[in-house]
Amino acid sequence: MSHPDYREFDCRRLRLRPLAERQHDMDLSSLLPLAPRPVLHDSLRVVARQILTARERGAAVVLMLGGHVPRSGVQTYLLDWFEQGLITGMAVNGAVVIHDFELALIGATTESVARYIRDGQFGMWQETGRLNDIITSAAQNGLGLGEAVGREIAQGDYPHANRSLLAGAWRHGVVATVHVGIGHDIIHPHANCDGAAYGQTSHRDFLRFAALLERLEDGVVINFGSAVMAPEVYLKALSMVRNVAASEGRSISRFTTLVCDLKPLPATVNEEPGKQNPDYYFRPWKTMLARTVADGGMGFYVQGRHDETIPQLWSALREELGG
Repeated sequence: MSHPDYREFDCRRLRLRPLAERQHDMDLSSLLPLAPRPVLHDSLRVVARQILTARERGAAVVLMLGGHVPRSGVQTYLLDWFEQGLITGMAVNGAVVIHDFELALIGATTESVARYIRDGQFGMWQETGRLNDIITSAAQNGLGLGEAVGREIAQGDYPHANRSLLAGAWRHGVVATVHVGIGHDIIHPHANCDGAAYGQTSHRDFLRFAALLERLEDGVVINFGSAVMAPEVYLKALSMVRNVAASEGRSISRFTTLVCDLKPLPATVNEEPGKQNPDYYFRPWKTMLARTVADGGMGFYVQGRHDETIPQLWSALREELGG
């Protein structure tokens, strides 16, 4: 019987180019100004009230973001929430970190996959690879991934650091956690990528996320645009904290979830679809809106683009605060 050939790709063979040579699909001109919008969904008003109740009771309000959120230009709205003390934690995937870092560094981000994949230039950019060095240093110094990148942008030479979500979280005491899948992000092919450092720092962030959920009773979890990372990380962490709570005679069941995404769902989402329904495999529905809130919580779904739903939730909060 022959053995498989377990050769490894030598990343030192890759040719990286400077970001100045890249065509960017988004820059600072895409950022939306902070301005109220008509609130078109009553459920956003309900969630806004729950956020304020959570703040009054010292419960967690956790924001989970997919990679398209920073590309939608809503940074000003999210940063305002951080400044007002409305958000306890922000959980993101690796794509959010990359867009946030590039925007802070050069005021632009987002490349065309269709354009650059043709000759293998997709993701092969020198400056973005500096994130790997930041994460390696974070592992050596006992930091979390989100903490390290946020601190780096806030304290380093980044011309547009005031637009950075991670730097804003670091400045305002919001626990920023990054949940990485190896091979998912454009900086993982770079020769300076240390998989052990990613594992150590992202695992530390997962434990920090679980610690946030220990305060979820009467709290809120919001998911903008993450179909895989958010429901999966949330599910495992919730099971952890419920396990401990049960052994201590407590429960974590009375909280609110909100999912905002483009996928059309039926008006009633608190019962999960059957396995024969393709929507069963849309994890935010069955995990965040049905199963985990079945014992006393509330789940809400709003269909829409992030540049619509985030300003509307911000506006609903502003109305509730009397602004």
